[in-house]
Amino acid sequence: MIDRLKRLNNSVWIGLGIGLLVPAILCSIAWYIINHVAYLAKADLLYIGGIAINAYTMQYFFKYNKENIGRGILAATFLCAFAFFAYKVF
Repeated sequence: MIDRLKRLNNSVWIGLGIGLLVPAILCSIAWYIINHVAYLAKADLLYIGGIAINAYTMQYFFKYNKENIGRGILAATFLCAFAFFAYKVF
């Protein structure tokens, strides 16, 4: 895994892609759970958990000196948080 990490180009666009892909997968799993488990029908905070995983991912890339990827993940986190805020308000 570390070898693949070292081969990644240190680009903000790659970080943005990772930062949008990981929460998309996790939030789609959360959406499935919310819509198919009656007890969790109002558990919208599962979406926050999907977005919060980006903090760990960002820390992982900063640890291996891939700052631009980390910055892209941070930008994606803000985009996802804004989308969640818009979802809750509107």
